Formats: sequence, structure tokens, C-alpha cells
Amino acid sequence: MTIEDYPQVLALMQGEPGVSVRTADSLPAIARYLERNPGMSFVAELDGRLIGCVFGSHDGRRGTLRHLVVKPECRTRGIGRALVNQALDSLHRAGIDKSLIDVFADNSNAIAFWERMGWEVRKELVRLSFNQSEDPNA
Repeated sequence: MTIEDYPQVLALMQGEPGVSVRTADSLPAIARYLERNPGMSFVAELDGRLIGCVFGSHDGRRGTLRHLVVKPECRTRGIGRALVNQALDSLHRAGIDKSLIDVFADNSNAIAFWERMGWEVRKELVRLSFNQSEDPNA
């Protein structure tokens, strides 16, 4: 993924139920993200159209995947699995062997996908959030 992919990636994410697009997904924020995590985010294209994306990053010890999206009409072809594997391979090359992803609790389709991929639901964890800005959509 490059910053030139941003308009198509944003449109893809905005059209997907279960994906929350926030201020943190702005063009400057995504440019920083890609610069800070080079070669860890990927897009999938079909006939010149962007049909899938995944963002990958790490903090030096754990990887994080975000915003895995594949256009509904292109699902069940292994595209999501390929995107995830590319991101995980890039993290592994960086020395990161364990990764995390956040999924909305009511997104049963996404949870089922991740479980089929071998990911484990961690029921003993609770994710908390703190917002230092006045923007409730930060």
C-alpha cells in the first residue's frame, strides 16, 4: 500500500459495515502510519480496481493488523487470507511473531473469519480507550 492508494482505500473502508473510519484515518494520519510501518500494509487489485486492504504495524514487540476489508463480491476467493498472510510475513521479517487485531464484538462475520484463520478470541481481555482531543471521532 502507498499513500496514492488512500482515496480508494478510504472509499473501501467507508463502504464496509463493521469498519469504523475515524479522524485517525485521515490522509495525514495514514501517511504517517505508512511511513512509520513501511512495507507492512497491503492492497489487493483486480482488473485495475482496488478490492481489498489491510494495515499492518508493530510497536517493537507485538504486531497489529487493522482494517482488513475485501469487497463483498470478491470474498471467498482467498483474498483476505492472502492480505493477512502478507502482513504477517512482513511482521515476521521484522522479528514480530505475535499479532493482535481489534474486532467489534457484534461483528460475527469478522470474528468467524479470524477464527478460521487460527486467531484466538481473548475473552479475558478488555480494550480501553483514552481520547486527549476534543474530537469524539479521533
